[in-house]
Amino acid sequence: MGYCSWFLLSCLTWSFLILGTFQLQSSQTQVLVQLRKHLEYPFELEIWNDHTVDFCYLSSSTQVNVTCQDNVVTELRIIGDKPSHVVDNNFVGYAISTQTLSENFSMDSFVVTLARLGNLRVLSLVSLGIWGPLPDKIHRLSSLEFLDLSSNYLYGSVPPKISTMVKLQTLVLDHNFFNDTVPNWFDSLSNLTVLRLSNNKLKGSFPSSISKVVTLTDLVLSSNEISGKLPSLDTLTKLHVLDLSNNNLDSNLPSSPKGLVMAFLGNNSFSGEIPRKYSQLSDLQHLDLSFNELSGTPPAALFSLPNITYLNLASNMFTGSVADHLSCGSKLQFVDISNNSFTGKLPYCLSTDSGDRVVKFGGNCLSIDLHRQRAESSCVNLPLAVKNKEAGGRNVGVLVGVAAGTLIVVVILAFGFLIVCKKSRGISEQHLLHKAVQETSAPGFSSEILTNARYISEAAKLGTQGLPACRPFTLEELKEATRNFDDAIVLGEGYYGKLYKGRLQDGTQVAIRCLPSSKKYTTRNLKLRLDLLSRLRHPHLVCLLGHCIDGGGQDDYRVNKVFLVYEFVSNGKLQAHLYDDSQGNVLNWPERLTVVISIAKAVHFLHTGVIPGFFNNQLKTNNILLNEHGIAKLSDYGLSIISDEIGNFREGGEALKERQMVRLEDDVYSFGFILLESLLGRSVSARRDRLLVDEYLASCNSQESYRKIINPVVLATSTQESLSIIMSITSKCISCESWSRPSFEDILWNLQYAVQVQATADGMKI
Repeated sequence: MGYCSWFLLSCLTWSFLILGTFQLQSSQTQVLVQLRKHLEYPFELEIWNDHTVDFCYLSSSTQVNVTCQDNVVTELRIIGDKPSHVVDNNFVGYAISTQTLSENFSMDSFVVTLARLGNLRVLSLVSLGIWGPLPDKIHRLSSLEFLDLSSNYLYGSVPPKISTMVKLQTLVLDHNFFNDTVPNWFDSLSNLTVLRLSNNKLKGSFPSSISKVVTLTDLVLSSNEISGKLPSLDTLTKLHVLDLSNNNLDSNLPSSPKGLVMAFLGNNSFSGEIPRKYSQLSDLQHLDLSFNELSGTPPAALFSLPNITYLNLASNMFTGSVADHLSCGSKLQFVDISNNSFTGKLPYCLSTDSGDRVVKFGGNCLSIDLHRQRAESSCVNLPLAVKNKEAGGRNVGVLVGVAAGTLIVVVILAFGFLIVCKKSRGISEQHLLHKAVQETSAPGFSSEILTNARYISEAAKLGTQGLPACRPFTLEELKEATRNFDDAIVLGEGYYGKLYKGRLQDGTQVAIRCLPSSKKYTTRNLKLRLDLLSRLRHPHLVCLLGHCIDGGGQDDYRVNKVFLVYEFVSNGKLQAHLYDDSQGNVLNWPERLTVVISIAKAVHFLHTGVIPGFFNNQLKTNNILLNEHGIAKLSDYGLSIISDEIGNFREGGEALKERQMVRLEDDVYSFGFILLESLLGRSVSARRDRLLVDEYLASCNSQESYRKIINPVVLATSTQESLSIIMSITSKCISCESWSRPSFEDILWNLQYAVQVQATADGMKI
C-alpha cells in the first residue's frame, strides 16, 4: 500500500511539473489569437488556426517563431511579405491597399494586446504592413531585450517611454517613416548594444546622448535628415559599426574609437582634413568618406592599415600628390580616389599592375591616363599644382587666357557642327541608340531617361572608373591570342557560343566569347549595342575589355560573327566551390553569403545602373566566377541585347518544359535558384521544375526536414536565424507567381541582414 501511494504521488508531481513547465497558459494563447486578428490573418500565421494546439510546440518556420518558458511566451518573431517601400514616396499616414494593413487597423489597440505578453524578451515584427504612430504604451513590455519593428509604416516620433525599457539591448526601427527629431534620451538605455534607425525621415542634430551609451557596438542612422555637428565618439570604446551616410552632417570629422571596424560617412557635407588619428584605427576594414567636402591630403598611413579592405575617398576636395612611396595594406581590395584634385603620379600600389585590387582614380589632375583626368584648364589654378610652382604668375595668366579662348572657340565650332549634322542626317546614331535601349528596357523607365547621359545612379558611380576602357580588336589580334581559335584552349561552350582562353600581345590573359552569326542587326546598329554593353562597369561584373565584329569583308549590313574579349577570372566557377566532392575549396556559409550579395549588387546595377534595363541575364552558378582573392564576378551578362532569339537555345527533353516556364524566367527567379544551389550544395540548374521547388518548400516546414537536404557544410557553419532568413527569401524568389517575387532591393536587404545576424552570432562565440 505504501508503494502504491508513493507511486501515485510521484505521478501527480510529474504531471504538475510537465503541465507547469511546458503547457502555455490559456490567456497567452488568447493573446496570440488576438494578435493574428489584429494583423488581419496573414498567410504566415495560418499555422495558428487550431487554437487547441499548444503554440509552443508548433514547428518554427522562417517566418514565424514562438518560444516559451514557464508557461509564457518569451520570444515572438514574425516576418511578413508586405513591401517596405512606397511607390512615388506617397505614404502620408494612411492605409495603402496591398502595402499596409487596412484602415481598420489600430496601432494603439495592437500594442495594448501585445503588452499582455508581459514576459516577452524578444519581439520582432518585420514587413507586416503595420502603420501608424508607435504609442508610448510599448514601454509596458518592460522585459524586452530585443525589439525589431523594421520595414513597416510607423511614423511620427520614436516614443520617449522607450527610454524606460532599461533591459533593452537591441533597438531596430529601420525602414519606417519616423519624421520627428532624433531622440536624445538614449543614455537612459544602459544596456543598449545595437541601435538602428536608418531609412527614416528623422531630422535635427545628432543626439549628444549617444556618446554616453558606452555599450554600443552598432550605430546605424543612415538615410535620414540629420544635420549639424558630429561630436567625438571616442567614448564608444566598443563601437564596431558606424553608419551615418546619406545625411546632412556638416562639421569636421571627429575622432573615432580605436576599435571601429566599419565606418560609413559618405553623402554628407563633412569638411576639413581627415584626422591623423584615423591612421591608428588598426581594426578598420571599411571606410567610406565619399561625396563630402573634405580637403587637404589624406594621411598616407590610411592606405596601409593592417585590416583595411575598402577605402572610398571619391568626390571630395582633396589636393596634392599621393606619395610615391605609398604602401597599401595586404588586405586592401578596393580604393576610390576619383573626382578630387590629386596631382602627380599614381603610386605603384594603386596602379593597374599591382594585382587584382580595384582602383578608381578618374576625374583628378594626375599625370597618367589623361583621357580619364580633368581638363588641363581646370587643373592649372590648383594651389598645389606643380605647373604653377614652376611658371611665373604672368606666364600662367597668359596660358590660362589662351586656353580659355581656345576652349570657347572649339565649343562654338563644335556646337555649330552638331546643329548642321542634326539637320542633315535622317536617322542619327542617337536614334539607333534610342532604339537599342528601348528594346531592352523595362516598363516604367521612359526611353528619354534611358538615353540621357545625366542619368547616372550611385551604382554607376561605383563601377565606371578605374577599369580598363573597352576598345575594338582586329580579327588578326584575336587569332593570334587564341592560336587561330584552337579547340584545345576552349574553356566551354554554352548558349552564346564557344569561350576561348587567350593571351594578348602584352601578356594579358583574356577570355574570348565567339557569338554565333547575327542576321538581326546591321554592323552600325550592332556597334551601338556593343557601346551600351561596354558602359557596364562594376566590381562584380567580369570586365569587358573589347570586341570585334567580323563582317566577312561584306557591306555594312552583314555580320558573320561577334567576338567579346573579357578579363580572365582565374579561380573557376562558383558551382565548383559549393559541393563536397568538388576539386576547389568548398565555401562555408559566410563565404557563400558574400558571393551571393556581390552578385545581387551586380544584377541590381544591371537593372538600374548607368543604362537601366539589362534583364534576362541567364543567371546561374556556372556564370559566377571567383578570382584568386575569392571576389565573385558575373559573366555572360547583358548578351540578350546583341544576340538573336534567346529562346531557341533549349535542347533535348527539357525543351517543352522550359518553354512552359518562359514567363517565369526573370532574373529574380533565376537568382532564387542560385540561392537554392548555395543552400543545397548540389547542382539544380538543370532541374528548374516544380518537383524540385515543391521538394524544397516542403522541407522548409520543419527543422528536421530541411536538415536532410541542406548541405552539411552550410549546416555546420551557419546559425539557424541566418539560414532561416536566406531560406525564406529563396522561397519567395522561386515562387510560381511572378508578382509575389521580391525586388532586388528586398533581396539585398535580406542577404545583408542574414550576414549581420551571422556576424553577431560569430562574434558572441569569440
